[in-house]
Amino acid sequence: MAKQDYYEVLGVSKNASAAEIKKAYRKMAIKYHPDKNPDDKSAEEKFKVAAEAYEVLSDPDKKARYDQFGHQAFEGAGGFGGGSMNMDDIFSQFGDIFGGAFGGGGFGGQRRQRTARGTNLRIRVKLTLEEIANGVEKKIKVKRKKQAKGVTYKTCGTCNGTGQITRITNTILGRMQTATPCTTCGGSGQIIDHRPANADANGFVVEEETVSIKIPAGVEDGMQLKVSGKGNAAPGNGISGDLLVAISEEAHPKLQREGDNLHYDLYVSLSDAVLGSSVEIETVSGNVRLKIEAGVQSGKILRLRGKGIPNINGYNKGDLLVHINVWTPKTLNKEQKSFFEKMRNNEHFEPKPEHSDKSFFEKVKDMFS
Repeated sequence: MAKQDYYEVLGVSKNASAAEIKKAYRKMAIKYHPDKNPDDKSAEEKFKVAAEAYEVLSDPDKKARYDQFGHQAFEGAGGFGGGSMNMDDIFSQFGDIFGGAFGGGGFGGQRRQRTARGTNLRIRVKLTLEEIANGVEKKIKVKRKKQAKGVTYKTCGTCNGTGQITRITNTILGRMQTATPCTTCGGSGQIIDHRPANADANGFVVEEETVSIKIPAGVEDGMQLKVSGKGNAAPGNGISGDLLVAISEEAHPKLQREGDNLHYDLYVSLSDAVLGSSVEIETVSGNVRLKIEAGVQSGKILRLRGKGIPNINGYNKGDLLVHINVWTPKTLNKEQKSFFEKMRNNEHFEPKPEHSDKSFFEKVKDMFS
């Protein structure tokens, strides 16, 4: 089932300001809050979807990627996703947006127990143009913090497991409530009860793990994907952080990428340009044979449809644009030079551009129009 557009979820336009997006999310969060709609799975799902939409649209970088690529910017194969948020994610990230309506996270002044979350890890993965064009599964070794065997935790007595200390102060504007992370547990809501000798102060050990990452076709250099739950662990029954994968595109020796299209510079000899030829060229999906018509002009562009990069949204594939460059020899022997001397004034060798032979500036204009 296709995901609903994030702007439609919050009921705002694509030109909505950050304040308008925040206001729309707060309105929906209050309406569908699970404490206000107990045992209503439909309301809970709408609450999660609204938070997922706000997570993306409230972040300028994520919003820009979403505007360009849609849901595919965050949801490739293999568990990538900007969504799939659980209730603890939402309250830990956006609880302050609810304001006084939820008194520290729960409706009606109740305090919601906070589930600790581990920190995220970031790695950079280099991909060839062929891997980007076809999609690839990479197995990457990652060093993650995990709970040591035998470690036990207990509820923090200072914050009673909420991870926050709430203070109420009297001001000229009335009673103001503020919440700050608990300094005893660092905001996790739990402290170590028993720590093995090989564990650090938080009860963690560092272990190397091989993570399988399925990267969809069509990703771009600089794009960031997410593997949920493959970051560092959290204390107790907390949720592990995520593994953030930054894409780095390696330069190809012969192909140049421009969006979903590819460019290839093909150099042909003067004799092949005059007589015509057949050459084999490299593409991201294997070699193809290309026919060079007799009398081809330098600067002509041959378009091989569907031989480019798949669109990240899965709509179609780009094209491969082959740029013909007629190679003029710089040195000639006596016999060759004599031949061209004879052809100098031959009518067949005089430039006679046809109406279909566009100038260099016309071709540049066509490329950017």
